[in-house]
Amino acid sequence: MALAAPLLPGLLPPLLLLLGRPGLGAPGQGAGTWSRFARLPYPQDQLFLHDTFPDGFLWGTGSAAYQTEGGWRQGGKGASVWDTFAHRPATPPGAAPPGPVGGDVASDSYNNLFRDVEGLRRLGVSHYRFSLSWARLLPNGTAPPNPAGLAHYERLLARLRELGVEPVVTLYHWDLPQALQDAFGGWASPVLPQLFRDYAELCFQHFGGQVRYWLTMDNPYVVAWHGYGTGRLPPGVRGGPRLGYLAAHHLLQAHAKVWHLYNDHFRPAQRGKVSIALSSHWIKPQHMTEKNIKECQKSLDFVLGWFAKPIFIDGDYPESMRSNLSSLLPEFSEGEKKYIKGTADFFALSFGATLSFQLLDSHMKFQQLESISLRQLLYWINSEYNNPQIFIVENSWFVSGTTKRDDAKYIYYLKKFIMETLKAIRYDGVNVFGYTVWSLLDGFEWHRGYSIRRGLFYVDFQSHDKKLMPKSSVLFYQKLIEKNGFPPLPENQPIEGIFPCDFAWGIVDNYIQVDTTPAQFLDSSVYVWDVHQTKKLIKVDGVYTSKRKRHCVDFAALRLQTSLLQEMHVTHFHFSLRWSLILPLGNLSLINHTLVHYYQCFASELLRVNITPVVALWQPMIENQELPVSLAKYGAWENTETVQAFVEYARFCFTSLGDHVKFWITMNEPSVKNLTYTAGHNLLKAHAKVWHLYDKEFRRSQKGKISIALQADWVEPACPFSRNDQEVADRILEFDIGWLAEPIFGNGDYPEVMRAWLHRINSVDLYNFHLPYFSEDEKKLIQGSFDFFALSHYTTTLVGSEKEDAVKYDHYLEVQMINDITWLHSPSRAAVVPWGLRKLLKWVKSKYGDVPVYVMANGIDDGRNMVYDKLRVYYIQNYINEALKAYTLDNVNLQGYFVYSFNDKTAPKYGLYSYVANQYEPKPSMKLYREIIDSNGFPGPETPELLCPEEVASCPECHFFRTRKSLLAFISFVFVAFIVTIFFITYYSKRVERRYK
Repeated sequence: MALAAPLLPGLLPPLLLLLGRPGLGAPGQGAGTWSRFARLPYPQDQLFLHDTFPDGFLWGTGSAAYQTEGGWRQGGKGASVWDTFAHRPATPPGAAPPGPVGGDVASDSYNNLFRDVEGLRRLGVSHYRFSLSWARLLPNGTAPPNPAGLAHYERLLARLRELGVEPVVTLYHWDLPQALQDAFGGWASPVLPQLFRDYAELCFQHFGGQVRYWLTMDNPYVVAWHGYGTGRLPPGVRGGPRLGYLAAHHLLQAHAKVWHLYNDHFRPAQRGKVSIALSSHWIKPQHMTEKNIKECQKSLDFVLGWFAKPIFIDGDYPESMRSNLSSLLPEFSEGEKKYIKGTADFFALSFGATLSFQLLDSHMKFQQLESISLRQLLYWINSEYNNPQIFIVENSWFVSGTTKRDDAKYIYYLKKFIMETLKAIRYDGVNVFGYTVWSLLDGFEWHRGYSIRRGLFYVDFQSHDKKLMPKSSVLFYQKLIEKNGFPPLPENQPIEGIFPCDFAWGIVDNYIQVDTTPAQFLDSSVYVWDVHQTKKLIKVDGVYTSKRKRHCVDFAALRLQTSLLQEMHVTHFHFSLRWSLILPLGNLSLINHTLVHYYQCFASELLRVNITPVVALWQPMIENQELPVSLAKYGAWENTETVQAFVEYARFCFTSLGDHVKFWITMNEPSVKNLTYTAGHNLLKAHAKVWHLYDKEFRRSQKGKISIALQADWVEPACPFSRNDQEVADRILEFDIGWLAEPIFGNGDYPEVMRAWLHRINSVDLYNFHLPYFSEDEKKLIQGSFDFFALSHYTTTLVGSEKEDAVKYDHYLEVQMINDITWLHSPSRAAVVPWGLRKLLKWVKSKYGDVPVYVMANGIDDGRNMVYDKLRVYYIQNYINEALKAYTLDNVNLQGYFVYSFNDKTAPKYGLYSYVANQYEPKPSMKLYREIIDSNGFPGPETPELLCPEEVASCPECHFFRTRKSLLAFISFVFVAFIVTIFFITYYSKRVERRYK
């Protein structure tokens, strides 16, 4: 049977496209966004999309005057409301601790114009968004203009023109001249719209010939609500909701005046476009109910719709605002509505860290949940505002103010936002024509001061020259622009092919369900049936029959487990013994013979149905590490006596079970996270002694193989361009895997990286971590104590060198754990990263040579509802395909693959069988795994047929008979008995007939 290759990451089935792209929008139609995205196919819709953006797509970056220019008293500049606000004695709410004062100097872009433009050249952007400082051009807010200010921006535009970079110019980015605030009360005054028009006219006259894209203002929500309502931001007026709505009213009127000014007087000659940069959050319902969806719609109306609906629809505020705010909301006359309606040539969207989770008032969430889904916001805008052309003019996240150049967190947020934009274009039919990263360089981050950074280029604010240093995000964005997106790469493509004939296909159950309840046939008591009264069996006291020997058939649970394994078509079954139960006292003075007999029966039953048992002697558990209590109580693996106790336990297991078990694991997944260096030292010696015990005393007669199984998740540098992050990743791999692997599979001693690191931190940071030394004899004992390399692999982790999040920072190893938010994640937040398995297998080969490798466990948790098994289906199919790449393309000596886990009863949420109401039911993932096993991989039309020896000598139909020998024997017995009975009946009937004749 040919099995389809894994789904290409990001390639969606036609179902998604049939779910509907937005048509002509209208107010309220955006409410369908939440239900649409809830119906998209999972997990395909959440996969990373490898594709490119449309030809001619605009890639850029941006900055704002007050955040980066500095030079607040240079060149005749007047004071702005932000200058005044930053110089107040009181620290603004939520601001950073004392440091550089506001934007007085900031990144000093006013004095480093060519430095900034050189950064643009290096990036290769097509456009640069920047804002004009109203107070630099008109120091008093009105005429006369400042020649030095005009000259500064003329120089910038001229340099951009030389580079071929398109300017996107914002007239007003929050820095209102203080003179206008003092004289008129700022945007609370109806005078401001006309003054803003006059300022815009000056800009159009002087710069319009070089500018094709104009933005009248940035984020009027923040200016109105927090500048004049809450007072959190300049000018700091706490006028309450009424004044906030009035300021917004004037901002809308000012925008409309400027648009009409350009449209009537400048557009014919300059042929540019004018819009307004509107910012928004995204919100999702707590529950998918009609009421909650209405509240989400209302939340967007109150923030984005407040300004977007008047401009893009009908010149008036959203109905939800009108009905909820009553007299608080100013009225537009019919003439004003017509004047405001349609005053945007495209939809300029700002989305990211300025508003989301920061400046959005909690009551505007209407008890719903804030989110950062750019894709869903784009779809909502498309549906709500009649499919406008969208220009993303500001987008990014932030990193800590202490982060220098390896800004991994910033990169992965960029990656997420850009990928969501691509999906909105390709999957949802949204018309997005440009994207702008915020920002070009680090600067003053408004109410958060210098406590965070959002720049692509690092600026040392304490230095004199403010030199720009490219961060890792510069390289990321530069390569993305060059490729115009995320084009498919060969390594991302699934391959066709098959594994070798003797490949081990397995399943894992860490600890099998041991049911030693005796069958009724083992009861030696005598019973009498009370047929007259109770109708029950009554035990006769003191009367017993002779006991018979126990048989494997007495364990009824065995057949059920093996029948489920047969149904899966696996060739191997991996489980662990319970040392603490087999030898409760830790020695041979007390043996649980019943349990040992159960294990013997289970192993023989597996062999009977052609399934190879793979048995681990010990696997740690939470309780006492799964050690006998007497050993756990006295130091566990820190005590050298545990080593000898483990050797004696292993000898007993080899003796008792060795005739049935040919595939041994000494220790399964010893957790290095919970091991002291002394415990790890003893554990390695215990493993080596057990391996040599088997090699010398049991291998020749039992003909088995034995090794250790290590947990080995892959570790990837968070910034692929960073040498520091690569060093961190290499260090973690040695501490996580090499600690136990290097002595066994390498040189007999611990990795040099571990010793060097511990020496460094012990001497510098006054730690006292002692890594023991092996004697030369111990090195010889441990080195080479393996028959194969067994590993358990579940996920991949990103690590960085820059401390960003204290909760996820390991001070001991100086490593920051990073999350790629574009990866699929399970309910427990385990990342689904199939290519991590291939990288791990290549790493093992490069480190330890052509050693036989078994992936002894690979699996993911999922929801209990069977519909959520789709994640596990994707996981198994794609991880096995990456294993196939390692085998066929990288020549890794891969000899087996095991899925974790067998069933939900023993490993809840991980099983291929669900367990409900005492019944096992196969999940879709089990059926998929069975298909892969039957196909021995992913054969395609070009895959050569592989005739395996056992298949040549048999036929597919024979499988039915081979796996049902007991049933066939019973049927044969009944058939023979039936024939004999018929014979005797016929024979004696004829004799009776002859007698009567």
